Amino acid sequence: MKIAIDGMGGDNAPQVIVRGVVDGVNEFGHNVVIVGDKLSIERELSGLKFPAERIEVCHSSQVVEMGESPAVTIRKKKDSSISVGVRLVKEGKADAFVSAGNTGAVVCAATLYLGLLPGIERAGIAIIYPTPAGISMLIDVGANITPKPIHLLQYGFMGDAYSKHILGKKNPTIGLLNVGEEETKGTDFVKETHKLLIDSMLNFVGNIEGRDIFSGKTDVIVCDGFAGNVVLKVAESLTLTISKFLRRELNKNVITRLGALLSRPAFKGLKKDLDYTEYGGAPLLGVAGAITICHGSSNAKAIKNAVRVTGEYVNRRVNEHIAEEIASDIS
Repeated sequence: MKIAIDGMGGDNAPQVIVRGVVDGVNEFGHNVVIVGDKLSIERELSGLKFPAERIEVCHSSQVVEMGESPAVTIRKKKDSSISVGVRLVKEGKADAFVSAGNTGAVVCAATLYLGLLPGIERAGIAIIYPTPAGISMLIDVGANITPKPIHLLQYGFMGDAYSKHILGKKNPTIGLLNVGEEETKGTDFVKETHKLLIDSMLNFVGNIEGRDIFSGKTDVIVCDGFAGNVVLKVAESLTLTISKFLRRELNKNVITRLGALLSRPAFKGLKKDLDYTEYGGAPLLGVAGAITICHGSSNAKAIKNAVRVTGEYVNRRVNEHIAEEIASDIS
């Protein structure tokens, strides 16, 4: 297997990307091609220990900046690390692509160069997150902010296939994000989506309110990309805010500091559960290729784990299973 990595994407590229790739190659054994400025990447690779035959560099002369317009940039910057990396997948020179760069540009490039799976009309970004009941998934968190009900139905199938073949859930439960649990609640868009989900072969359990997103009530929650992105950003902000409040309270006096010291193992476990770097990145589901989108501020650990989860995505043929499920429901 060969995974293409955007060496120039993210806040800390190429240094952190290269270190994460090396760690991933050393731990998981995949072959990787790092796409980006050849001199900069080779400079970062020098001095690091890794099997030389497992890492190669593919030069690209352009970089898509975080603030650039995705659609315009992909058309104009055809030699960007994102475009070149996705084209490697299209040409069969790589089995997957990973990027911590401009999310919109990755979605545009993947859709343009790879196309969509049979039966899929829009791609969706899925995030994996911990709950008291285990791991759950939310899709979409930003790829499609003006979807049709049929798109959310397709997200349900995508989430179902990913949960079965990556997360190991035999019959994943699917929920629809709404303002209430009753079928009569929500906009016409949500009500129509609800009906499509009920009539499908999915294990649909009904509407899910915002308060239940992190309860583990369902294995997969589907929503439009606008709402999903708001949920994602609020969750990120809330995690940081709670951590700051907790540190402030634990440092108030000698007694609280002693309590913090005694509770250190519990805090370490909590930190690991809430650490996004453990999950590597978010799969872009629905495109005809394996694409992983990482956080812009990803560190080396996140990139290393992105190599791992992307390899699992390819090896377990998630895209094939998505297409099979869509075809079965249609027939």
